Amino acid sequence: MNITEFDYYLPENLIAQTPNELRDKCKLLIYDKTNNQIIHCIFKDIINYLTEADVLVLNNSKVMPARLLFNNGNNKLEILLIRKISGGVYDCMVRPGRKFKNNTELKINQNLKCKIKDYSEIGRIIEFYNDSGKLVDDNVIFSYGDIPLPPYITDYKGDKTYYQTVYSKINGSTAAPTAGLHFTEGLLQKIKSKICDIIEITLHIGPGTFQPLKCENIFEHKMHSEYYSINQEDYCKICNYKKNGKKIIAVGTTVVRTLETVFAAAQDLQAPKLSGETKLYISPGFVFRCVDSIITNFHLPRSSLIIMISAFISRKKVMDLYNIAVKNNYRFFSFGDAMFIR
Repeated sequence: MNITEFDYYLPENLIAQTPNELRDKCKLLIYDKTNNQIIHCIFKDIINYLTEADVLVLNNSKVMPARLLFNNGNNKLEILLIRKISGGVYDCMVRPGRKFKNNTELKINQNLKCKIKDYSEIGRIIEFYNDSGKLVDDNVIFSYGDIPLPPYITDYKGDKTYYQTVYSKINGSTAAPTAGLHFTEGLLQKIKSKICDIIEITLHIGPGTFQPLKCENIFEHKMHSEYYSINQEDYCKICNYKKNGKKIIAVGTTVVRTLETVFAAAQDLQAPKLSGETKLYISPGFVFRCVDSIITNFHLPRSSLIIMISAFISRKKVMDLYNIAVKNNYRFFSFGDAMFIR
């Protein structure tokens, strides 16, 4: 399949630049794949379409204040921390790359310096230290950082806590699990009292998640690696729920990747690996072993995310739904509206 098949027309004014002031008041497009029915409502109404047979799975990863901006002479430099290697050492994206040569030492501010240790697939391996030359911990680095927003959000000056889910707990992501941004604590409490269970997993999201594919043939794409974790008790719960006919609803594509990574190994008669790195790439033809329904945002053209959703229902149906969303002025991408495929 050619990547152009996953392109669609999107007016620029539908790219959401600000979040909804009330998280659960965004639009929600519900698509029932059993009867091909489409329903338009607002997100808080999702509770009307959930039952006691449903299990909601959330990604509790938290976006790190991982963006460091500083001046070096007349040059404006940027470091984006992506993945922790060890205490005070991170794999980072940098800009401009020519200013980050091996063994270069840079002063970020009076209390924080860094040294470029090596090149990496992502960008650079960088160690961070204080005036005494001692490597510093995450809290020190993050105290000088800012939460990074996606590049298509160009003029948001508001409260960046809107770019965290209300259930975020574990620092590690450089982008938010955006399908979860629509939940409020009150809505989750109401849902919890109605459905079978709510379970949390962790997948730390890297920037590669949102980037368009560069290859023409989508099956040649190599997925980036992301860390995931599910605890043993919750894995056993999900297994039992599946055996008993409960419906597993993934809140976001990151939850889909995590669950399908773990259950693929289990179905192949291997011991399930409940934590580690996943490079799972879900494209048309993929066999879903765990996830029954998906709550998701509207994704970038030509991205691995829209390809994943096309594997779940079909490319044609996804393109139809996206065109319907455009015609109905849904807002797109991270701060945008949501879709529930049930």
